Amino acid sequence: MTILTVTSKGQVTLRKDVLKHLGVKPGDKIRVDLAPDGEATLKAVKPGGGLERFFGSLHDPNGPSLTLEEIDEIIADAWAGKR
Repeated sequence: MTILTVTSKGQVTLRKDVLKHLGVKPGDKIRVDLAPDGEATLKAVKPGGGLERFFGSLHDPNGPSLTLEEIDEIIADAWAGKR
């Protein structure tokens, strides 16, 4: 069991062993679910795999810019087994 102290500002610092147990690191989020009996549960919020997270992930600002026609040709070649 881990006991935490609440500051005068109402803040609590989670110890490293708690963070490690939750599998979180700096910048990650933790969800707190409050139960009516005064208890709470902590869970690590894992980033979703939504399509929005994918947009821009392959962008290379130093790479070549391709036209839609060039992209279509690359896709067609790949489907045809040429790439």
